[in-house]
Amino acid sequence: MARIAVIGAGLGAMAAAARLAVAGHRVTVYERTETYGGAVGRLERDGFAFDTGPGLLQLPAVYRDLFVKTGKEPLERCVQLTEVDPASRHVFADGTRVDLPNASRAGTVAALDAALGAGAGERWGDFLVRARDAWDRTRRPLLEEPQPADPSVFGREPYPALKAGFLRRPTTTLAQIGARELRDPRLVALLGSYALSHGFDPDTAPASAAVLPYMEQTFGSWYVAGGMRALATAVFERCRQRRVEFVFGAEVTEVRTRDGRAAGIGLADGTAVEADHVVAGAPVPALLRDGVLPEDVRPRHRTEGTGRVTVCLALRGAREADAVHRTVVHGVDDHPTVTVLRPDDPALRPDGHEAVTLTATQYVWPGTDWSEIAARMTAHAEAAVPGLRERLLWQEVRTPEDTLRETGAAEVPGPALAGGGGRFLPAANLSPLPGLYLAGGWAHPGGGLAHAGMSGALVAGLIVEGSDFRGSQ
Repeated sequence: MARIAVIGAGLGAMAAAARLAVAGHRVTVYERTETYGGAVGRLERDGFAFDTGPGLLQLPAVYRDLFVKTGKEPLERCVQLTEVDPASRHVFADGTRVDLPNASRAGTVAALDAALGAGAGERWGDFLVRARDAWDRTRRPLLEEPQPADPSVFGREPYPALKAGFLRRPTTTLAQIGARELRDPRLVALLGSYALSHGFDPDTAPASAAVLPYMEQTFGSWYVAGGMRALATAVFERCRQRRVEFVFGAEVTEVRTRDGRAAGIGLADGTAVEADHVVAGAPVPALLRDGVLPEDVRPRHRTEGTGRVTVCLALRGAREADAVHRTVVHGVDDHPTVTVLRPDDPALRPDGHEAVTLTATQYVWPGTDWSEIAARMTAHAEAAVPGLRERLLWQEVRTPEDTLRETGAAEVPGPALAGGGGRFLPAANLSPLPGLYLAGGWAHPGGGLAHAGMSGALVAGLIVEGSDFRGSQ
């Protein structure tokens, strides 16, 4: 039985902790704040409740596997999962609207043809076929296996983009895919919205970001009753059932070494904790900035520098009968693309009222006027929420500065992507320092709830099986 110290109580860190505890190790999680969940936060006020991080779950199989492997009680006995259908309503700059069904290729093609004109659905369907090729080429090595010591293979672009023009130059960015293969500005905006929601700029994201709409439209989107915080609570409780110990209010200031390997951690109060393995589950940029991690674990990817702005709206009166769970209001002029979440969940609001969450990703620049951005988001969201201004009881704005204070990093970590010369790869799970492992959204395979859960599985496999571990099954 090994002693394992885990830094941070985010979803990826807790996923690793639960799996390691089941394997017979003694696991202690050290969290600098007073709660668990990391970026999966919650705001409560006057009977209203809001997710301040992710609001929907993709690839729930990741957490089903976690709960099966760590106990007899499956995920669905711990949380209630509901497919979101339609998956999303899109409101484009010209006023066109389209509802896309959940996990239905044929339904999506038909909906796009009906809303955007004959041929639009076929172009989108052909694009998804090429996106599937990129997914098939990268799914196993990029998501289910530890990042190799030489990740140069991921620098090559896996998306089989169409070539165009006299010189037959290849397509290298997501924006170029839209321009060359989709053509309709509304389809281009639809494609770009998937990149934006993950913190990527379509103009710089590699063509392989095509896997993002493919994943959602193939595997679907799911809502956790009570909000996504309920999932974090379920994972936390599973850890406690497996006898993982949590120490809150414990800031880690160093990874201690002995004989060239990680041998424990040091806390801000001077406490030294010995450990046979250390799992760093807190944001890698924060741990590097504070000198907790050595410089040679720095991620290879280029930080996009985008943070999440969240506006929590408490609205008077119930939502209208034809309201949908998620609406994407596409950007126009100086208004950003805004995702509007309107869960019909009585656990989140007083009877007869509505809790609405607006989110947008924005570049994090010094001196940014977040209140002005929030005002534009709210004005833009009126296209999705009739009578929003008249119904508003109060609002609270969450900015990247809040994310920085609570998690240690202001930016949104995107999922790992191939292509782009390897600039979109997070830090490897197996660090250059023996005995030190990295989990969570800033580690392989990157950000997002599903990817964070995968990182926990990979780290647990590396510790339990050692160098023989070749990936999750």
